[in-house]
Amino acid sequence: MGKLLDRYNHRRVVDRWRKALRKADATPEQQLRLQRDDARKLRTLLDMLIQEADNRLTHPRTGSTQIPKPLGTDWIWRPDLWRMPLSRPGVASAPRKAQMDRQVTLFHDCALAEIGIRQTRNTRDTDLAPYGLQVEVFGFSGSFLSLSVELPPEASQGFTRQHLVRVDTLIESELPLEVFARLNIQNGPNTEQVLRKLDLSSQSCSIDFDLAHLPLNEARLEKIWLDLIFENPRMNRVKMRDLTFCRHHRADL
Repeated sequence: MGKLLDRYNHRRVVDRWRKALRKADATPEQQLRLQRDDARKLRTLLDMLIQEADNRLTHPRTGSTQIPKPLGTDWIWRPDLWRMPLSRPGVASAPRKAQMDRQVTLFHDCALAEIGIRQTRNTRDTDLAPYGLQVEVFGFSGSFLSLSVELPPEASQGFTRQHLVRVDTLIESELPLEVFARLNIQNGPNTEQVLRKLDLSSQSCSIDFDLAHLPLNEARLEKIWLDLIFENPRMNRVKMRDLTFCRHHRADL
């Protein structure tokens, strides 16, 4: 009975606003002003409800931490940009340093900032990350375009050269594109780097950074970050549906 009454009341409210819309061109200005104010208040509440419903009902759900990991993994992480909505979802004309949040920053040296970057919502059944990142480039006369992702302090805790750092990406591009991943490890006054090329023959790509050969001072690890470097990105749209990190021990030989 309660549900029937709710539906009846809902129809009455909808009919009321439909009637007000039909008569809006002839409604006295004072009454029309009151209707407008009431409609704005109602719209705010409806927008808030729609946003909350989208976050709960659209899959994958906001905040998802579902991440594939190999055996021996002792740390996993998906950056916040791929998990939660940003307060500022995008930049239409990105400056040479465009910080999306405290972890992700876009860098370039193009004189004309014909570069757009924005967070997007993933909705495919196969997506594990709730959000993605889209970079759209028009004219590009610069020498580099890169996306820097700073890993949290937890990534450095217990870190040794016996670890492998795995990066999993899910990247789509309108045109063929070369992307390089460079892992940077600051330890004391030195910064060690390992460069790998991503294999984009399929959308999903996994790479392991082997650190055994690096002269790391494990007691002085200060900062770890990843640079994704896009080669010749002109007139291209790149969408990163997911980006995850994990740290696991090298298999015993």
